[in-house]
Amino acid sequence: MGLKTAITTLALSAAFLAGCGALVDRRADLREAEAEATYGPVGQLLDVNGTTIHALVQGDGPDLVLIHGASGNLRDFTFDLVDRLKDRYRVIAFDRPGLGWSERLPAYRSLRNVQGESPREQARALQAAADQLGVQNPIVLGHSFGGAVALAWGLERPADTSAIVALAAVSNPWPGGLSGFYRLTSSRLGGAVAVPLITAFAPRNRVDDTVASIFTPDPVPSGYSRHVGAALSLRRTSLRANAQQIWTLRPHIVEMSEQYADTLTMPVEILHGSADEIVPATVHADVLATQLPNAEYTRIDGLGHMPQHAVPDQVEAIIDRAAARAGLR
Repeated sequence: MGLKTAITTLALSAAFLAGCGALVDRRADLREAEAEATYGPVGQLLDVNGTTIHALVQGDGPDLVLIHGASGNLRDFTFDLVDRLKDRYRVIAFDRPGLGWSERLPAYRSLRNVQGESPREQARALQAAADQLGVQNPIVLGHSFGGAVALAWGLERPADTSAIVALAAVSNPWPGGLSGFYRLTSSRLGGAVAVPLITAFAPRNRVDDTVASIFTPDPVPSGYSRHVGAALSLRRTSLRANAQQIWTLRPHIVEMSEQYADTLTMPVEILHGSADEIVPATVHADVLATQLPNAEYTRIDGLGHMPQHAVPDQVEAIIDRAAARAGLR
């Protein structure tokens, strides 16, 4: 092959790849616009030190903060739980940084940064938003990854946290690694190449299958997938944020877990299912219950990863018990 032919081939290949990239980006733009038009903010958008934080406030009574899990947003709680609680609590549900309608924190907005916001950083951002809303001495409930943020909230402000409720919460270091999906989508190359492809072309039935796998062995409530707006999690920024937060989480959990016993002395309610294969009880809740001096542990046989939907009555009961133990009711 002559030099001229080689240069021509390279130029044509570059043009083809550029065209493919432009096509992927246009399709990703359209799918993101559709998701955002369908699932707009349901609360208020707060400016927290230059970062937008989405917060929903409903009800009246002692302050109760709700923090959602990985790949989610606060709509997980508005499906049912907020309505169950707003008659006796002022419920404040947040989108975590990078998910739903909350922005990533400034240090993590560059594609060159492959780290994720730590639970403590997320807790501080949400606490600043809570301060704007006049939240005082809240009960803080966290589900899954949000459980780690709820525990970090208590570590950051132990004197001002009335109680913690940990639902299927990530709390302790786990053995082994994470799936290759998170390795890929959290990396600089994967974030630039694989993530846009997922946003542009992920089949809708695949999203439904993923939701079902999160609930297993419990059924997905009728209308949940349509309500929660899973398409918001497929936006490029949210996919990267979620992957990077999960991929870089373990060292933060190691550091946090060493401080639980001395700092988290407020009432803590733990609820976990024995059939949770995403955040196994044997690794997390079973250990957490032994680390905390003021914990009550509800372990439910056969329950999966979504107790707020599978056993909402029990979730209500432990929230009320946390309030009573904290002297709020």
